[in-house]
Amino acid sequence: MPQVTKETHKDGDFFVDYEEKVFEDVKADEGEKALVTFHTVAFEGSIGLVNILNAIRLNRKGYETSILLYGPGVTLGIQRGFPTLGDEAFPGHLNFNSNLKKFMSEGGKVYACRFALQALYGHGEASLIEGITPIAPQDVLDCILLHKKDNAVILDTWTV
Repeated sequence: MPQVTKETHKDGDFFVDYEEKVFEDVKADEGEKALVTFHTVAFEGSIGLVNILNAIRLNRKGYETSILLYGPGVTLGIQRGFPTLGDEAFPGHLNFNSNLKKFMSEGGKVYACRFALQALYGHGEASLIEGITPIAPQDVLDCILLHKKDNAVILDTWTV
């Protein structure tokens, strides 16, 4: 039987070189924009959280950054909590809420489609996290087209 002779990993050990950066640290030029779209269900995978964190990072790099929640993406912008709104039922339960609030507090804009909010998920505008702007379903495409006209960086978050 083979024997394992390596010492067990301990807290504080490194597995990778997390300090080496291969690419230059890109910053936005004056007036550059970014749009991160979400057509993904909250808690159905990591992409919702990962791209909210990317939106925060784009904003901090100087891009005028917006988030567009449409279809199931509106579920990222709904107030949460248990037993009452704002109460974290388990660690990470409010990660979308907390990070969207952080993004908006740093100047980012968040838009949510009214059609998806009501027709698909049975919520009203009062269900949205404070600061999120509800928009008409026709505005979803126009938001994307306006960002394309401005040569914005666009990250599409789409899961099925």
